[in-house]
Amino acid sequence: MRNNTSIRALLAAGLILGSPLSYAASNLVYCSEGSPAGFDPGQYTTGTDFDAASETVFNRLAQFERGGTRALPALATEWEVSDDGLTYTFHLRPGVKFHTTDYFKPSREFNADDVLFTFERMLNKEHPFRKAYASEFPYFVDMGMDKNITKVEKLDDLTVRFSLNHVDAAFIQNLAMNFAAIHSAEYADQLLKAGKSEQINQKPIGTGPFVFSRYQKDAQIRFKGNKEYWNPEDVKIDNLIFAITTDASVRAQKLRAGECQITLNPRPADIEALQKDPNVAVPSQPGFNLGYIAYNVLHEPLDKVEVRKALDMAVDKKSIIEAVYQGAGQLAVNAMPPTQWSYDESIKGTEYNPDKARELLKQAGIAEGTEITLWAMPVQRPYNPNAKLMAQMIQSDWAKIGIKARIVSYEWGEYIKRGHAGEHDAMLIGWTGDNGDPDNWMNTLYGCDAVDGNNWSKWCDAEYDKVVKDAKRITDQGERTELYKKAQAIIQQQLPITPIAHSTVYQPMRNSVEGFEISPFGRNSFYGVENKR
Repeated sequence: MRNNTSIRALLAAGLILGSPLSYAASNLVYCSEGSPAGFDPGQYTTGTDFDAASETVFNRLAQFERGGTRALPALATEWEVSDDGLTYTFHLRPGVKFHTTDYFKPSREFNADDVLFTFERMLNKEHPFRKAYASEFPYFVDMGMDKNITKVEKLDDLTVRFSLNHVDAAFIQNLAMNFAAIHSAEYADQLLKAGKSEQINQKPIGTGPFVFSRYQKDAQIRFKGNKEYWNPEDVKIDNLIFAITTDASVRAQKLRAGECQITLNPRPADIEALQKDPNVAVPSQPGFNLGYIAYNVLHEPLDKVEVRKALDMAVDKKSIIEAVYQGAGQLAVNAMPPTQWSYDESIKGTEYNPDKARELLKQAGIAEGTEITLWAMPVQRPYNPNAKLMAQMIQSDWAKIGIKARIVSYEWGEYIKRGHAGEHDAMLIGWTGDNGDPDNWMNTLYGCDAVDGNNWSKWCDAEYDKVVKDAKRITDQGERTELYKKAQAIIQQQLPITPIAHSTVYQPMRNSVEGFEISPFGRNSFYGVENKR
């Protein structure tokens, strides 16, 4: 039977360009929130980029189970760890094919050379491909992997060995993360010889369940199901389309109209109507996330802990949670969510006290009317569904203690780029955990290695950094927990951030969708997903 409803929806969404999709094809339209900065996952840190590339086009040596935090074999079928924890030997999956497209036709199957290319490019700034296409790898560096991996060796075509300087308790979890997507060394060599190395970020080639087809900025990304995928049960969609829709209310309207089958990050105000729609399902779960204010400690007067404490104390978090999260948020106290093991429940956070905050500013010599910038994200995130409103409320709170905050915003890619450069004073940002390990919070967001990456506060505390590095280098969970509790106490004392909220994650979809799982890491994956209508 022809799927006329799906075709009409695609036409209405303006997603069919050129020849229409086959009526017999299984199609799924995903209303995504923004344009990716590129398609080379190693270069990025945001979910928008990861969803569009590593969750579609690429695989990693290990990958997380759908809907869970356990790392499972993927391009590696198994691995061994040496007794001292410093050597990992991976046995690669035989018979895996790279994508064939109109711009690349592989002459061989996936092997150890592809793993070596992927990691050597990130490790070595003098790598020929990296010199031809200057790239930075912020996540890899933020996690200290550039310093910890001493060598990646090819033992044979299907065996690779990683050697480390120090024990990394989360090493396998890290390799299952999006930035560790495996590239084709053969494709990279073809691009290098043609003088087109930058196309690795524009026309991706991977081994994943979907093959990149076309990208139109701010409009759509199109993928085709990979008919030669190494796990055919994971590919149940012939045509996957990302309909880029920046406005959350418009995404909700498109979902209810059947113009897309899955969307993300609904506005709290839209959830009730979506739940009442008989054609829509709205599964939810507690978010493994944190929305917060990052204070740039390199900028005056935010370099003073007394000022950061005053700003933190002046924020009426409860009012923000009521207005911004509308019942779908939990008051945040610590620098990571309470669902993360090693969370310290004994920390109670700073009291809301504008009078005391004003007195602290006076003691610190901060003049009435001091101006700072407050950056507000232009996109909705589960950890912050309405950054503009949150910024306005914080602006009002700080005005009561004599601080004039000027709200600033940019397009998302520019926001991230300028934030990395440290142009902000205070910045609304957040995080959804990527691998289930505390290191992914405590080192990736607040460690010294991450100052030029996801450490938006630019805060580098020697005592703190030693604690989180020590925690990463032991494997006993009890010992690690005690160290992470110590690290949380240091953050509470120094306040490089003001934690605001942990949110509930809602994932609206049409009832016709089967097999989609909410990721604890905020990823949107279409492995094993199908659209029944």
